[in-house]
Amino acid sequence: MRHYTMLLETRIKANASGRPGPNVITGDYRRSWTHEVFIGGDMVTGVVGTNKPQARRLEYGFIGPDSLGRIYDQPPFPHVGPAVETMRPLFIEAMGQVADGRHR
Repeated sequence: MRHYTMLLETRIKANASGRPGPNVITGDYRRSWTHEVFIGGDMVTGVVGTNKPQARRLEYGFIGPDSLGRIYDQPPFPHVGPAVETMRPLFIEAMGQVADGRHR
């Protein structure tokens, strides 16, 4: 889990490094992505995320006024969804290997 959580974070950061994802201006947004792994009982959970408020807007786009009254017509710059779709088959294969006892 730790390995694939780190790989997902790395892929998101790569996707957030210019088109078709968001452009890099200062690198602050890209640097804000982190990963954590939680182990509790028989459960392991990997979480990848950012605390930056623009994350949703960059991923999905935004049309209309924001809370300050500024008007936007910002297209989406998907970077998280494509990263998840790239990593999903690799993670599923690795979990299959664990279940089959083939994982080293």
